[in-house]
Amino acid sequence: MLENSDINQYKQQILADFNSRTNYDQGKFYSPVAQSLISCANLQTGQKVLDVATGTGLVAFAAAQIIGESGKIIAVDISPGMLSLAREKLAASGLQNLAFLEADVEKIYLVESSFDRILCSLAICYLTDIPAALKQWYRWLKQDGIVAFNAWDENAFIPSVLFREVAAKYGITVPNPNATLGTHQRCYQLLQEAGFTDIQIQNQQFGWYFTPDANTAENLWNINSRNVFGYQLLQLSPEKLEECKAEYIAVIQALTTTKEGVLCDALAFFITAKRG
Repeated sequence: MLENSDINQYKQQILADFNSRTNYDQGKFYSPVAQSLISCANLQTGQKVLDVATGTGLVAFAAAQIIGESGKIIAVDISPGMLSLAREKLAASGLQNLAFLEADVEKIYLVESSFDRILCSLAICYLTDIPAALKQWYRWLKQDGIVAFNAWDENAFIPSVLFREVAAKYGITVPNPNATLGTHQRCYQLLQEAGFTDIQIQNQQFGWYFTPDANTAENLWNINSRNVFGYQLLQLSPEKLEECKAEYIAVIQALTTTKEGVLCDALAFFITAKRG
């Protein structure tokens, strides 16, 4: 569990990271993952929905089309940069059943038993206390309401796995964001402890191949070292940081390739559960 000072630093890093993502909607898998989550959620006309960590609203906009004018979506995010993009899209859409709220969802107050569905796409790993969040979501749901979210396999994204391994050689622990929910067993356990029933998990692969050349290795270093699960390396001295970077780039370039390149495994779990 993070101490309060660590939590504040962590959330400031989240803000810095996501406020800078002006091309988020063009990401490799954000939109396909959002669509898969919507498919799992079994949304119905007239429902009230909470979209946790909505970002630019990829899930929220898709859900709004399904629940119709008689439904309502509250979409929450901590990042004003993300929400600025979401609100631009909302103004252009003409939708009246969707509202964006800037707030830390781990601190926000919402009335219990308010929502038919709670959705969260590619964001639960950023919460500082996932078990507590699941229990809170349970309380916010109506009877027989459904939570739908996704999580990555604990060994997803080999460039990030290797980044954590190299960092450890320099005495830096970079948290694995996928550790808490990275197996089916852990998903079932945490959801059951929160009170959920009828837990369903589906796997879907979003992996891709990459060529581990010097340019790609440099880009992967930049992605990981600037991420909220990577900035911990910045506590190294400039000399040690450069040494660490060089070692990481060498490790990436040494990866065994096939004719397609190196597979970046990205196995996602799509999880639904009911408040019984």
